[in-house]
Amino acid sequence: MSMMPSSVSATKVNPDIQNERNKATFDPIHITYLIDEGKEKTKRRRYIESLVENDPDFQNKPLAFMTREERYTNSIRKALLAVRKMEKLGLTDPWEKQIFTSVVNRSEDPNLALHASMYIHSIANQMDFDQQSEWLESAFDYTVLGTYAQTEMGHGTYLRGLETTATFDPDTDEFELHSPTLTSIKWWPGNLGKTVTHAVVAAQLYTQGKCYGVHMFMVPLRSLENHVPLPGIEIGDIGPKFGYSNIDNGFLRFNKYRIPRENMFMKYSKVERNGTYLSPPRAKLTYGSMVLIRSFIVGSMGTTLAKGATISIRYSSVRRQSELEKGAQEPQVLDFQSQQLKLLPYLAMAYAFIFAGKKMKDMYIQSSDSISKGDFSVMPELHATSAGLKAYTSSICSEGLEIQRMSCGGHGYSHASGFPELYANSTPACTYEGENTVMMLQTARFLMKCMEKANNGEKLHGACSYMCEKLPRRSQAFHLEDFLNSELLIQAYKHRAHRMCMVASQAVQEQVRMGKPQHEAWNKSHFHLLKASEAHCHLYIVDHFYEYVLESSVPAPVKDVLLTLCHLHALHGISTRKGEFLHDGYFSGHQIDLVEKQVIQLLDKVRPNSVALVDAFDFSDRVLDSVLGRYDGNVYENLYKWAKSCPMNEKEVPDAYGKYIRPFLMENRSKL
Repeated sequence: MSMMPSSVSATKVNPDIQNERNKATFDPIHITYLIDEGKEKTKRRRYIESLVENDPDFQNKPLAFMTREERYTNSIRKALLAVRKMEKLGLTDPWEKQIFTSVVNRSEDPNLALHASMYIHSIANQMDFDQQSEWLESAFDYTVLGTYAQTEMGHGTYLRGLETTATFDPDTDEFELHSPTLTSIKWWPGNLGKTVTHAVVAAQLYTQGKCYGVHMFMVPLRSLENHVPLPGIEIGDIGPKFGYSNIDNGFLRFNKYRIPRENMFMKYSKVERNGTYLSPPRAKLTYGSMVLIRSFIVGSMGTTLAKGATISIRYSSVRRQSELEKGAQEPQVLDFQSQQLKLLPYLAMAYAFIFAGKKMKDMYIQSSDSISKGDFSVMPELHATSAGLKAYTSSICSEGLEIQRMSCGGHGYSHASGFPELYANSTPACTYEGENTVMMLQTARFLMKCMEKANNGEKLHGACSYMCEKLPRRSQAFHLEDFLNSELLIQAYKHRAHRMCMVASQAVQEQVRMGKPQHEAWNKSHFHLLKASEAHCHLYIVDHFYEYVLESSVPAPVKDVLLTLCHLHALHGISTRKGEFLHDGYFSGHQIDLVEKQVIQLLDKVRPNSVALVDAFDFSDRVLDSVLGRYDGNVYENLYKWAKSCPMNEKEVPDAYGKYIRPFLMENRSKL
């Protein structure tokens, strides 16, 4: 088949996994083209990946066999080497550079990622023209290394609570940055600990005796001569973490540290020479970099789930266990319906997130274009959608990876599976760029405003337009085949989202009628508000998954298998949240029975194509970095080879034997 990587062509392929590929009803390369957005882009991506995979400079021993110091040093080496090699290769397109660095870093998160994203994006979008002329070139040329320092020891998502101060001194035309409390120390920024020379710092701006809230400042941190922290700067690494072992997340404490006034980001707001503050047209314009990252998290969570699906489904196709028929060969684990119920819905979710992520990215680009032209009306929906989807997808991804890992049995617990690294490096997305519960509540605030407008007869557009639609009070799906009707399924999700938003709105209003102030009424209604946000985000994913697939130009067999995944995703969601669809009688018990019968039939339909569907993601073995998820399916011989290469096996007798084991045994034996 056209999907086989060149590195596998000369390798004997496990017959079970080859048989899975042979019985597929479609050629997965067409889905690869759809994911990459064109045949030529797939060819280009594979070419760029081959440049890294064939380069000995980017090889290293398994990450699990490295110390943290080794991982940091090796990761920095590869990150800086990648910059040099991309320059020589003339790679300037952001997509191509992202492909190159992702293969360089394998399963690790890349070092200097914040420099290439938040640092440069903040300069390009938050600084005025003169400031960009001063700072942008050095960022692109990597003559300085930057990060984004917002989170503090005591405050993260709640930006208004940040304590770092930037006080303007008109006598010297400088800002004095200071960390007035222990909890005001900057905490967590990537590469802050030992690597970067500069940081975009979020601080409370004070001028003429008044605080004007959080603003961004360009702050030099270390000498460009010897990398020593500058006077007034205390900086270091925060220590080992759950994941990101290769990255030096750091702390930063200011002691009345001074920077020029011109280092304030002044595209939208500024402080003049006499200390006068000029406010931005919209307060949240300064949060643009966070919205960017949140927008791209949606698709990246799909890619992460896709990696987990690839590992678990390929392994489940070569792993044989127990028996279905007495005396017959042990079946493939993937033949058990219980295993399919664990894995195939998350396979569908991976595709849903990847395709919905493309829609989210387009929304961000279009909204940014409108904002640049002075149209700020798009901001509330952009912020609410990116916040909610970031929270929704990262939560499901974290949950899904654990189920995928457990579906691999004991071997899933080994670093050889790839899951420990994959999980540890993806679950922080539930916290960074906005803690998920807070993000969902921010989305809920937008939804409640939309509900109020809808109740007042205003016409809504965009993601909340369903609040103005005249939806049937009962589902019109009465027969089994009706539950493969995309319009009826999307209608069900619209009904659920609308109802959950109404319930949340009524809950807040009830608290207000009981005499609670607005903030307390809101807090007492979190239970319903979070459900409303979840239902809204779920609708967005279901709707845009169908939209992307139905609008795609792919061969009929490919569209058929993708629509099967759309149906599985939508119906599995109804099955797992049936109470919310049954609550007001939208679905009857009989209709839910039909939903679940259809889910079972869809599992049977997806099962023969499951390996081909993960092959379509087109992860090379290097990128997947998993013994269990190898393309050739030769798991056991390579698991044994991986274990034998463990550094602990370099000595036949460990040092612990001479120091502790032998004396202990000899003492016990002497007592006999």
